[in-house]
Amino acid sequence: MGLLAAGIGAGIVAVGTGTGIVMIGKAATESIARQPDAAGDIRGAMILTAALIEGIALFVATICITLALG
Repeated sequence: MGLLAAGIGAGIVAVGTGTGIVMIGKAATESIARQPDAAGDIRGAMILTAALIEGIALFVATICITLALG
């Protein structure tokens, strides 16, 4: 059961991470199109937010691996 839970959890993490980063990219692109002068600030906020999402995904993936091994 632990391996099944780890596999399902890893799949959910991958889908959630991909969806979150796509939403960030879409919003940033639309924002830059509306206000080209603020492109640098928007890009910085986008990179920071994407890094936070990746950090959470790494943490959850570590939990899934621990479930699989434990």
